[in-house]
Amino acid sequence: MQMMGRDSIAILPTASVAIRNRDVEYPFRPESDFYSLTGFEEPAAVAVLVPGRGGGEFILFCRERDTKMELWTGPRHGPEGARAHFGADESYPIDAIDDILPGLLENRAKVYYTMGSNPDFDPRITDWLKAIRRKSRAGVHSPDEIVSLEHLLHEMRLFKSPGEVATMRRAAEISAAAHCRAMRACRPGMPEYQLEAELSHEFIQRGVRSHAYPPIIGGGANACVLHYIDNDAVLADGDLVLIDAGAEYRGYAADITRTFPVNGRFSPAQRAVYEVVLAAQYAAIAKVRPGNHWNDPHDAAVRALTQGLVRIGLLKGDVRTLIRTRAYQRFFMHRTGHWLGMDVHDVGDYKIGDSWRLLEPGMVLTVEPGLYSPAGSKGVAKKWWNIGVRIEDDVLVTRAGNEVLTHGVPKTVDEIEALMAA
Repeated sequence: MQMMGRDSIAILPTASVAIRNRDVEYPFRPESDFYSLTGFEEPAAVAVLVPGRGGGEFILFCRERDTKMELWTGPRHGPEGARAHFGADESYPIDAIDDILPGLLENRAKVYYTMGSNPDFDPRITDWLKAIRRKSRAGVHSPDEIVSLEHLLHEMRLFKSPGEVATMRRAAEISAAAHCRAMRACRPGMPEYQLEAELSHEFIQRGVRSHAYPPIIGGGANACVLHYIDNDAVLADGDLVLIDAGAEYRGYAADITRTFPVNGRFSPAQRAVYEVVLAAQYAAIAKVRPGNHWNDPHDAAVRALTQGLVRIGLLKGDVRTLIRTRAYQRFFMHRTGHWLGMDVHDVGDYKIGDSWRLLEPGMVLTVEPGLYSPAGSKGVAKKWWNIGVRIEDDVLVTRAGNEVLTHGVPKTVDEIEALMAA
């Protein structure tokens, strides 16, 4: 509200309940911007911030208590609970929003609201503004501009507080335990979905009901499909399996990828590719520190990957020339990471103007280089076919450098083989 200014108002609706089929609903999750400011987890709610308002600056509209409905769907907080447990200065039934909110908009110069993020709610904003304009003869003026709240709020969300970091450490710890469980359980002949079941089992055992995103469990050729989520093929002896999965804990995501041999032992070709990717990840993580810019870890990963590809014979030529011509993109076609927080691909600008932004303490990002060599790749020997390797960790920028939040999952060849053998 300090950044918004006293002549403004912000309006943030939460997500709506989504129907899966007929009268079955998807499990509800609050919209991340709304949840980051309120902690309120019920649907049909709208947060309003009115800087300088004497009657209360934080107003929450929500569902009323309803004993009949609560019998079916569980207890609600109601307006009273919104004030008692969520810090609202005032709270009203959501059904009263059309009567109350237009009055809050009157004589404000600016409305902070992100048009397009909630298409069902957008017409209500425009209707309220039209109604206020009709009062102009009575000396009431309507806001002159609608400004997206994302610029202010997403910059705040990019920097994690100590409490948020603690929550993300717990999400990482739970996710790491699940990945270790999957490594221990893996056997040739298993379908991929059984490893998904191992992940889900560990999550639920530790109090987490949902993945942060649809998990990827890709064996053999499927490891070379970046967003493979069918997870229904049989894991073959002699193949690698790539698992990209993370838990969502109290609204915050973890995001881990590990690649390991289905039978517990890397072949020489698999080990060669894996060691290249691991060296690239170490090089990238070393660049995660205050004062470096966002692209430094990616540049370091590209350099290490290209050097490694030349060393094992998948690329030929001068490393600098191969980097300049982006020859590596045949095997590494994605970025090395993204912001992480409430959303697995979290909010925050990657550039300020035309320049990569500098890394600062409190930012959390993933570091995930990879190499992918699907079968039939022209000019690639068969021993490299269907080798897909990605190694991903969640890294916090600290004052001293960085902290790898997901350190609980082994990632060297020897560590992985030892865990699987045990």
